[in-house]
Amino acid sequence: MQAKRILLRCLLCAALAASLAAQDVHRDFTVEEGEREAAPRFHAKSLDGAQFTNESTKGKVVLLQFWTTWCPYCKSEETLVNNLTTEFADKGLLVLAVDVAESKKVVQQYLKDHPRKCHIVMTGDTNLAAMYAATRYPIYVLVDRDGKIVDTKHGAVGDRSMRRLLARAGLESKDSE
Repeated sequence: MQAKRILLRCLLCAALAASLAAQDVHRDFTVEEGEREAAPRFHAKSLDGAQFTNESTKGKVVLLQFWTTWCPYCKSEETLVNNLTTEFADKGLLVLAVDVAESKKVVQQYLKDHPRKCHIVMTGDTNLAAMYAATRYPIYVLVDRDGKIVDTKHGAVGDRSMRRLLARAGLESKDSE
């Protein structure tokens, strides 16, 4: 009985530590517009066959979301990302959701039950996951219309924070204040 209690406490502590580590995520730093670094050169091919590079995305605001099917924070923000994809599509937002290190079969099966409105990219079809050292999820990287990194966020960010982030790249909505 005592051993079960100790094991249960260890499991609870591990779950709490994992939860806090995933939320430790908000690496908030402000990069002034003149100090922004150029995004690394990339290539990506989505599941629907669309090709993307730095050159092809110039003039668009690009939101990269690094995610996995098993990540609870990624799942909790799917609706947010879908809504933003739809809301800002005509304003120049391009969302590339890069699934990290899962098989195409697993992702396609997942998408049957959890359809996404953004472009889905597999790790094997891009060099993005390696460039941004995607090891905890979700990770968001926002690139402005000039191809410069606006910010990087680790973990679930929520609607208000995401809208503020998009506003920094010039995509304003009534909810971003």
